[in-house]
Amino acid sequence: MSEKVCYVDFQTLENFMRDVFIASGVPAEDAAICADVLITADKLGIDSHGIGRLKPIYIDRIRDKIQNPVTEVEFVRKGPATAVIDAHDGMGMVAAKAAMEYAMDAAAKFGLGMTVVRNSTHFGIAGYYPLMAVKRNMIGICGTNARPSIAPTFGVENMLGTNPLTFAIPSDEEFPFFLDCATSVSQRGKIEVYARSGKELPPGWVIDEQGNSRTDTEQILVDLVKGTAALTPLGGLGEDTAGYKGYGYATVVEILSAALQQGAFLKGLLGFSPEGKKQPYHLGHFFIAIDIAAFTDPADFKKSTGDILRSLRNSRKAPGCDRIYTAGEKEFAAYLQRSQTGVPVNEALQKVMLQLKQECKLDQYSFEFEK
Repeated sequence: MSEKVCYVDFQTLENFMRDVFIASGVPAEDAAICADVLITADKLGIDSHGIGRLKPIYIDRIRDKIQNPVTEVEFVRKGPATAVIDAHDGMGMVAAKAAMEYAMDAAAKFGLGMTVVRNSTHFGIAGYYPLMAVKRNMIGICGTNARPSIAPTFGVENMLGTNPLTFAIPSDEEFPFFLDCATSVSQRGKIEVYARSGKELPPGWVIDEQGNSRTDTEQILVDLVKGTAALTPLGGLGEDTAGYKGYGYATVVEILSAALQQGAFLKGLLGFSPEGKKQPYHLGHFFIAIDIAAFTDPADFKKSTGDILRSLRNSRKAPGCDRIYTAGEKEFAAYLQRSQTGVPVNEALQKVMLQLKQECKLDQYSFEFEK
C-alpha cells in the first residue's frame, strides 16, 4: 500500500512555520526569517532541511531550553571587512542572516567580506546564505560545523560534523550555480527523510564500530547520537575511492567554523554535558561574500559562468543517459514544479504538523490531509 502524500502551497506552509515559531517564543521578525530559510529548502526540493526539521531541530530544542528563542546577535569584533559574532545560542538562522548581510555590505565597499559566528545553533539550509549574495551580484560562500557524525578516514568514531561547504555563483541563466552539500557521503537530514518513509539506507553511507556498513535507518539515527555509528566521508571508506578528500574538506570547514572565532569544535558539539544532560550545541559558521564588480563587469562574469555551465551540460553523454546537470539545475526544476503543486508532505510529517497545530493553538490553518 503506497503512502498518502499531500501537497501544501508555499505561502501556507511558510506562514504555518512562522506562526509555530512565534507560538514557541521567537519574536515575529525573527520567526519570519526562520520560516523563510525552511521554506526555501522545501521550495528547492531539499526535503532534509525544510518543514521536516521544524519540530525536532528547532521547536523541541527551544522546549528543552537548549536553544534560545530570542537571539542576541553580539558583534564581538568588527573590522572594515570582517566581523566575529556571538549568537548566544539563539536562532541560528537569525545570526547567520545578520552575518551574511555584514559580509555583503563589506564586500560592496572593499570587494571582499567575511564574518564568523560562534555559540550558534542549526541555521537551516546552508545554501540560503550564499544565495543572498547572488541577489547582489556577488559570489557567496559559507560553511558550518555540526554535531559529530563523520568518522575520519581509517577511523570508526564519529568526530566531525557533516560540515557543508556551500557556494552560490551568479550566471546569465535563470538559476545560479548552486552547490550545497555535506562533506559526508550523505547527511543526517537525508537519513531522517528515509526514516519518515520507512526505507533502509543504501550500503556505504554509515558504518558501525567495526567498520561494517549499516542500513537500519531508525536505529542508525539513535546510534549516531550514541556514537556507535558514523557517517562515511565524501568519497567513502578508505583511500581507494578518495574518502580522504571528504575527510579533508570536512576538517577545513571545522577549522574555519571554530578556530577563527575561538568556538567549540568536534566532541564539544555533541549537545550533551559530561554528565549526559542536554545542552546547547554551540555551533560555529563562516560566511564569505565576493563582489564581482571589484574584479570584472558582472554581466561579463555571468556570461562566462553561463558558458561554462552550458558547455558542461552539452558535453558527450554516457550511454543510456539523457542529460548532464550542473549544480543548481535540479533545485531550480524542483522550484518550478513545486510552485505549481506545492510541497509534498508524507503521512509521518502530516502527523507532526497536526500535533504542532494543536499544541500551538493554530486553528486558523486547515490542511487537505485533515479531511
